[in-house]
Amino acid sequence: MILTAENYFSPENQLAYMGASQFKSFLACPAAALAEIRGEYRQEETTALLVGSFVDAYFEGTLDVFKAKHPALFKKDGGLKSDYVQAEQIIQRIERDEMFMRYMAGQKQVIMIGEIAGVPFKIKVDSFHPGRAIVDLKIMKDLEDAWNDAEGHRCPYWMNWGYDFQGAIYREIVRQNTGDTLPFMIAAATKQKTTRLQIGQIAPERLDYCLDIVKHEAPRFAAIKRGEIKAERCEQCDYCAETAVLSEIVEYREGA
Repeated sequence: MILTAENYFSPENQLAYMGASQFKSFLACPAAALAEIRGEYRQEETTALLVGSFVDAYFEGTLDVFKAKHPALFKKDGGLKSDYVQAEQIIQRIERDEMFMRYMAGQKQVIMIGEIAGVPFKIKVDSFHPGRAIVDLKIMKDLEDAWNDAEGHRCPYWMNWGYDFQGAIYREIVRQNTGDTLPFMIAAATKQKTTRLQIGQIAPERLDYCLDIVKHEAPRFAAIKRGEIKAERCEQCDYCAETAVLSEIVEYREGA
């Protein structure tokens, strides 16, 4: 099956291919990732995610379609709710910045496929500049460092959200398709009252490090998708809370 914008996220292609988001989901909780692929669980479509998708759709040229699919964006009088008015303001701020717009002026939503450690992968690049750069648009709460439980210290936003793994996967699949090892760039805009803009490049050595992890973990995640390995539960996420079964009594003690 040829991958298109219409079938990119279809259940069949989510099962057949691994993508950056799916890989990150498996890293976080294999059980939740597998349940989502099987259609047994769906993450809540939050306002924060919809604001980012609104801006993404604008730069893809599909905003009208996005609005038609999401009537929850609108008030009863037909106007946009305040969060999406802010999304329009973010777009206007981006369009006033010449440098940001240059990075967003590449080929839109370029789909490529390849293999990493024998596992089929798919990517969809927000703004592809052949021979020059891979650019991904991110709409963030802010660009501040935050605590990372896995690392045990504060980390930059792009690490906390796993964009280094996304960059490693995108760079490798683009290399397989074009022969070019390109920089992975993030074009970031914030949802703060006054939008902050930033163009960032994840260091190549960080992408190399993350690609090694992808090569190590992807075959195991693919085996989980095929039903050959049991999907571990993280016991921390909403899916694990929703499907947890009580098996013991907790004894409450003062000072415990």
